[in-house]
Amino acid sequence: MDLTRIVVSRLPTLYGEFDIYGYRAAPGGVEHVALVRGSPPLAVPALVRIHSECLTGEVFGSLRCDCRAQLELALARIAAEGSGALIYLRGQEGRGIGLINKLRAYALQDQGSNTVGANRELGFPVDARDYTAATLILRDLGVTHARLITNNPEKVRAVMSAGIPVVERIPSITAANPANEEYLRAKKDQLGHLFGSS
Repeated sequence: MDLTRIVVSRLPTLYGEFDIYGYRAAPGGVEHVALVRGSPPLAVPALVRIHSECLTGEVFGSLRCDCRAQLELALARIAAEGSGALIYLRGQEGRGIGLINKLRAYALQDQGSNTVGANRELGFPVDARDYTAATLILRDLGVTHARLITNNPEKVRAVMSAGIPVVERIPSITAANPANEEYLRAKKDQLGHLFGSS
């Protein structure tokens, strides 16, 4: 994969001011962004969140997932520390199956499937995401060691496999609600997500 930094601009947010870096990946031309606090190269080890796009949760406030809460928690933590980066990967709806297929998975969940089973019923992998673009962005930002905000061990493995040591995994714990309890349970029991410090 080739990744090109296209632009850097200022982005005032509810969590303070960030710089927003715009990237384009080839092939496909998928555009990703990084919200950065502090000047690259970032503090060592850098506080990092790799976050997958979720239109339903982040724009429409869906309670079926915890994506928006995790996004906001990470931005607040990076702002509080004064240095770090949130890598926002586009094109990863529904753990990589796309927006319409994610909605089809929702329909199956309405009939009793869980988030893992619905992807399988549709003929997709449980998690089809790829984190290559994220690791290339981290390299562009000068990240040599990371403190990764995540519950997902696959993200830790992806960053480590790219040659960037993860010296700490920081859990991203958000409050459950009746609409996402089963979703969170499936992530823990079937996807191996870690909701504690271990």
